Amino acid sequence: MADPPPIIIPEQFESERLIIRAPRIRDAEEVNAAIHESIEELRPWMPWAAALPRIEETKVNQRKARRRYLARKDFRLNVFLKGTDTFIMGTGLHRIDWRVPKVEIGYWIRTPYSGQGYVTEAVNAITEFAVKYFGARRVELRMDERNERSWRVAERCGFQLEAVLRNDSRDVTGALRNTRVYAKVMSDE
Repeated sequence: MADPPPIIIPEQFESERLIIRAPRIRDAEEVNAAIHESIEELRPWMPWAAALPRIEETKVNQRKARRRYLARKDFRLNVFLKGTDTFIMGTGLHRIDWRVPKVEIGYWIRTPYSGQGYVTEAVNAITEFAVKYFGARRVELRMDERNERSWRVAERCGFQLEAVLRNDSRDVTGALRNTRVYAKVMSDE
């Protein structure tokens, strides 16, 4: 992968209802509470959700994510409801290839906030952010084929299903899984 270009990337941006920003160590308590509250919904899809993290582990995780953000290696993002300190979603721009440039958006939602359009709103805002600040020509969403809620977000956001990669990877139980690949490609105009 090519090195990131010398561009200024803001640490925070907004959508209609959300504040989307780089991780901060002080976010750890809210993030940890959200993981604990949502663990049953996360476990089928997120390998990192196999065990409940202690608050110290979440602090270390937030610190590492912040360092990677500042180094432009990975852009984890914490999502909060506007006007509150309520963490509702973990997301980010991952697997960045600066040569294209292209990115992949990953996401998970705190259970009580599911089904209210927050993931769709965040994915749309993050896609715009990637195009504006990264010059992204391609934005991808990848998910386990069985995770219909996740691929419905991709479809609502106007991403096109490009492929279903059969036996592409292992799921959280170690079984082979199919991966749906959605993309939004920016024109060369």
